This record gives sequence, C-alpha cells and structure tokens, in this order.
Amino acid sequence: MKANRATVLTFAEKCKNILASNWQGHLNTIKADAKGSKNDIYTSKVKYILRKGKPYIWVPEKELHNVNMIIDERGSFSVTTPYPGPLASLLRSIKKLPARVALTGDVVPHKDEKSATESLREIIFSEQNAIREFSYTVSGVLSSSNIHDTSRTENLKTLLEADEEYVIYKFNPRSCVFIDGNGSTHEVDFEDMNSSKVDRLAPLSAKIIDGINQSEARRRALMLFCLTYLNANAKDAYMLSIDRKGFNVLGKVSTPISKEGPGYQWKEYRFALKEEARDVETFCRQLVEMEEEAIKHVSSCSGLG
Repeated sequence: MKANRATVLTFAEKCKNILASNWQGHLNTIKADAKGSKNDIYTSKVKYILRKGKPYIWVPEKELHNVNMIIDERGSFSVTTPYPGPLASLLRSIKKLPARVALTGDVVPHKDEKSATESLREIIFSEQNAIREFSYTVSGVLSSSNIHDTSRTENLKTLLEADEEYVIYKFNPRSCVFIDGNGSTHEVDFEDMNSSKVDRLAPLSAKIIDGINQSEARRRALMLFCLTYLNANAKDAYMLSIDRKGFNVLGKVSTPISKEGPGYQWKEYRFALKEEARDVETFCRQLVEMEEEAIKHVSSCSGLG
C-alpha cells in the first residue's frame, strides 16, 4: 500500500480533479476607479462549472468584480478540494489546509450566455440521473452525506432558480499552481493540464467523502485499513480525498511518550486501489471489498474467525 508514482496522480491530474469536484471558488480581481487599475484586490466566493477544461464563472450583477474587469481583465481564481461536514472541523482544529488550485489569467465576459446555461443544465441533469441509477453499494456509501453541503447539483441549481441576475465569465488561465495540504506549491505545465483527464468520480467526490465521514461504521473501517494495510493503530480516522487510483486518510495515532505523557497526532496515509476506479461504482465496490477484507483479517488475528 506504499504510495509510488503508479499509485498517485500527477499534479496536473490533481488540479483537474479539484476543479471538477468543486462548484465554488474564490475570484480575485484588481480594484479599479476612473483613473484605472490600482493595487488593491477584491475577493469574493463565486460559483462555476468546468467546461472544456476552463472555469465558467457566474458573478452576481451587484458584485464589484463586474466594474473591476471593465478596467482590467487580470484576475486569479482559487479552488480547494472538497472538505465537507466533520472533515472541515477536523482540518480547522489541526490547522491543516485542504489541497487547492490557484489559477492566474484573464477573466473575460462570455458572450454566449445561452450555451453556458445549457451546459449548466446538462451537468445538473446528468448528475441527478447518475445518482438515481446507482447500485445499492454506492447508495449505501452516499446515504450518510449531507445533501446541501455536498451536492454539486443542489448548489448549482441555485444559479437557475435564484431571482438574482448574473454575468457569466470565462476564465482563461495563464498559470496554474497546485498547493498541497502542507502549503507547498508546485507549478503545473499547461500541456500537462490539457492532456490530463478528469476522474469520473471527481464530481461526486464531496458526497462520497462526507458519506464515509458521517458514518461511524465506515470510519471504523478506515481505522481497520490503517491497522491491516499499514500496521498503524489509529484511534480515529477520516477520509481526506479520493481519486481513481486510491484515497487519502487522516488517522489519529499515538506519539512517542514524552514528559507530558502519551499523546496523539493526525497523520495522513495513502491507500492504493487494486484496480483504477473508472467510475463511482468501481470505487465504492472496491472500498466495500477492502472493508470486508480488513474485518476478516482482524477477526482471524484475534482468533474470532
């Protein structure tokens, strides 16, 4: 289960998945007045969709961004990997940041708003349709998730149903940086970004992560994974991120005894899947198989098998 190049994604693939898994990000534009651009930055959270590898951003008409971009098209856009529900509280408590993508480039008005809106409708429809057709295995994993916090469709639907008017922009990136959970930055080549494919499970990753973390039984299974596959005795565990090659878990493990006595720390562990998960069904099936395998292993070791 040790991570290597074959079992982890490239930085470009990670960036593509993060952009595909979220539906909101922070847009930054340069504040402007009648004399032109200034150095102050205006930031707000906006919703977006990924279309042909580029973010299409819905900006409320009242936002200052619309004035800023008349004077200066330059902007930046940052998106984090989903960290819903109890995972958000845990990350704040241990002062760990979720992995994120930072793009710089030009924010230009999208003239064909009708086509962008149709793409938005298609995304919502296809995701709703996929969820209805999921097997019992997938539904079991997703059943504990909080629909309002983790459903991309529920959050994107507000763009169609709200009384508020929006201006749609296309973000044309010039640079891309991947920032990991430790704050280290990694520049990403655009050729790599363009050639990278989005995991088919990325759009539903927030629901999967939260469905696991909201279930005590599935979190106990993560603890068994740490013990069975990595010989790490975790007292608690949360799913941190998922992709087609595997998943990352935060495990609460004991630290060496010090003057203050025994303590605990949260460590990140990487688990590789036996086969690449081409879709949500494959990922959840393998997760359940790993749970069953880990339970059998622990039972046999304790003489209960």
